[in-house]
Amino acid sequence: MAGQPLTSDGVSAGLADGQPGTSLAAPAPVILSASGVEKSFHRGIWPRRRTISVLRGASLEVRAGELVGLVGENGSGKSTLMQIVVGLLKRDAGEVSRPNRLGYCPQLPMVWEKLTVDEHFELFARAYGLDEEQRERSVGSLLEELQFAKYRSYRIEELSGGTRQKLNLAISLMHEPELLLLDEPYSGFDWETYLRFWEMSERRRDAGMGILIVSHLLAERERLDRMYELCEGRICNC
Repeated sequence: MAGQPLTSDGVSAGLADGQPGTSLAAPAPVILSASGVEKSFHRGIWPRRRTISVLRGASLEVRAGELVGLVGENGSGKSTLMQIVVGLLKRDAGEVSRPNRLGYCPQLPMVWEKLTVDEHFELFARAYGLDEEQRERSVGSLLEELQFAKYRSYRIEELSGGTRQKLNLAISLMHEPELLLLDEPYSGFDWETYLRFWEMSERRRDAGMGILIVSHLLAERERLDRMYELCEGRICNC
């Protein structure tokens, strides 16, 4: 049977006219809200000290079960906003609300050269509060998805850039976060891994995870549910 036409406010026309109909499902909850975020950096020493404004009131939100993009030119403030959301940078103004169970995959891998892949998983499992059974189940699944199980005993200094980034991504996912923040996470991936990354992201989005991904590639727009564009520290398009 054909669906009811919608009015401008999203209510089915039958209900708006007092006739029987089916209302739309309630929207998923907002799990990340950033409002009016400002951040400046100071450079140089007096008398040539100057202030550089990077974020000038940036605002965005991500709902559960959404894959949202954050794009913009180099220097537009994308990574700065991401680091403020994570808590690595202190904001000058504005409000940020996010869940505690957060996954973060930075642009540069957070790994240690002399540790092995398995030692990284063990270290982060303790940080996330995972027991041995949870760790092995999660790690086994991620190694299979990203296809780098053969490197478990390798030190980081022995890995290629693409394999390091696979580990970086796996670490951010191993505790099944409510909100996943990805800062150009596919740097160094080959084409096959790049496509697999998007399949992984879509599966987790469909399972209810909220995902915010920083990118400079406008061509990825079709893979996203929504997109924000940062221009000179402000959201200029969404």
